[in-house]
Amino acid sequence: MNNVIEKKVKKNQSVEKVLQIIELLVSQGGEMRLQDIADQVNSPSSTVLRYLSTLSSFGYVYQNADSSKYALTLKLAQLGSLVSGQYDIRNLVHDDLVALSKEFQESSCLAIEEDHEVVYIDVINGPDNMLKTMQRIGKRAPLHATSVGKNILQNYTEKEIEDILKEKGMPALTAKTLTTPEALFKELDTVQETGVAMDNEECEIGARCISVPLIDYTGKVVAAISISGPVFRMTDEKVEKIKEYMLRMSKEISKKLAYTE
Repeated sequence: MNNVIEKKVKKNQSVEKVLQIIELLVSQGGEMRLQDIADQVNSPSSTVLRYLSTLSSFGYVYQNADSSKYALTLKLAQLGSLVSGQYDIRNLVHDDLVALSKEFQESSCLAIEEDHEVVYIDVINGPDNMLKTMQRIGKRAPLHATSVGKNILQNYTEKEIEDILKEKGMPALTAKTLTTPEALFKELDTVQETGVAMDNEECEIGARCISVPLIDYTGKVVAAISISGPVFRMTDEKVEKIKEYMLRMSKEISKKLAYTE
């Protein structure tokens, strides 16, 4: 038992030391010698070298071949930009989600893509919480079985989608889940034509979901908004009203993201 505790402490100390190295390189704003880094973080140079080698293998640090000095790459900036973008889009869209849910008295959500999966980053529950629903903040879901996922897949070519499906598979979440590439591509053609994606009990039995994309200045679908409700309430007539409302919302928010058609 003591050995397990000691290993956990050592692991935490290692992470702390790596973070110290990263923060040191940030504060220096340039390249540093191995010995200087070791002196600054108060660790043997051999230990620091192992940390730097690991950071380098993951693309966070590079070593100048001429001077043998170390510096950070822009990967941390890239990650920071992605995280910042996620939080920005959530703040931008939250009030619209609330309004959407209030207007139609159903659950609404905002989702992004991460590692070829849907990730929900904001959720407004419906008034009665009737649905079990997979839409919880931080919850993941497959692209092929969700309306938001079908919107996000508009970013990819057919070949890229085929590669994603080979990687992730097409698991059947319900008896109505699309489980063949042919069926999915047919559905995606409709999404491209209409600008609206549907999930008819494909992710959860008893639930019908409608989604629209949020597009930024590059023309990329950076997120998607959806509204979900039980099938007995989500009638065809109600769905048509929701589609009109959400398409207007999609255009308005996308304009804020500097998208122009």
